Amino acid sequence: MKSRFMTIALIGAGLLAAPDYGAAQAPAYGSDQAPIYNAPVYGAPAYGAPAYDSRQAQAGSANPDTASPGAVNYVEGSVALDGQPLSRRDVGRATMAAGSVLSTQNGRAEVLLTPGVFLRVDNNSTVKMISPDVTPTQVEVMSGRAAIEADELYPQNDLEVEDGGVRTQVLKPGFYEFNAGQPAVLVYQGEAKVRLGDGQSRTVKGHHELALAGNARTKPADFNANGTPDQFYNWSSLRSQYLAEANNQIAQQYTGVSGFNPGWYWDSYVGDYTFIGMGPYWSPFGFGFYPPWGWYGGRWGGGFYGRGSYGGGYGRVGGGFAGGGFRGGGGFHGGGGGRR
Repeated sequence: MKSRFMTIALIGAGLLAAPDYGAAQAPAYGSDQAPIYNAPVYGAPAYGAPAYDSRQAQAGSANPDTASPGAVNYVEGSVALDGQPLSRRDVGRATMAAGSVLSTQNGRAEVLLTPGVFLRVDNNSTVKMISPDVTPTQVEVMSGRAAIEADELYPQNDLEVEDGGVRTQVLKPGFYEFNAGQPAVLVYQGEAKVRLGDGQSRTVKGHHELALAGNARTKPADFNANGTPDQFYNWSSLRSQYLAEANNQIAQQYTGVSGFNPGWYWDSYVGDYTFIGMGPYWSPFGFGFYPPWGWYGGRWGGGFYGRGSYGGGYGRVGGGFAGGGFRGGGGFHGGGGGRR
């Protein structure tokens, strides 16, 4: 995968002591080797236990915290896991196991999937964890809407979302939305393969959507560029910005630390996990993330204000499939050009 490099303004970032994790061999940047999911000395907070504070750890070698696919990373409003209400104190502690159901009423939630991939759940929505394995990772959108922000994917990853009885495999980094009320996949950026259930499939690329109900044989359709970003899209963009800020805060504490491995790292200042990879990259919303050694051989800066990946914002409005409209241009976060 190729990352976009640009010079960015310097901002302050606190230098923290690096946590003492078990050593592991990090793959070379740009390689096809997937991140290793291994158990470090300090792991994700146990359900009901105090959140782990990286500032209390001693310097040493660095592996990701043991956040596995299904870890709840953010909640607001009315959110429940298997019928039990969740609050902010459950972030990093509660995890969706196989068969677990996360539901929202007037609230939203974010769940970690494979390293670098976030599942977001809208108001009045329900999602089920089918397989929380690193491969395959499978979730079902049972009601309402959900979205996938994929900032990092490896060839070995098998990430699938079921909607309306149809499974869609996310193939490339990007942003994807699923609607259970009127089953459809919307690919804002990236590429997906829709499995039709009879051995056939459809490829859906960026700025295209495909109806999923009844194993539809329709072709992917372009977004209708006359809408405005809706609240769920804007909330996903804001979450992406917060995660980039968290990455900016803690990534440099791992500079020069042996055994660094890309994955989820706990930010004790924000109180959730962010992703630190092997190289710099832009999220689909245009926010920059650092590796431990910074950009341009150690040049650090405030990279969370990046370049808009969609040439502005796209948002779903209106009721019907392909009937609501989308808008390009304008600049939700600024000019065009994205990671892919």
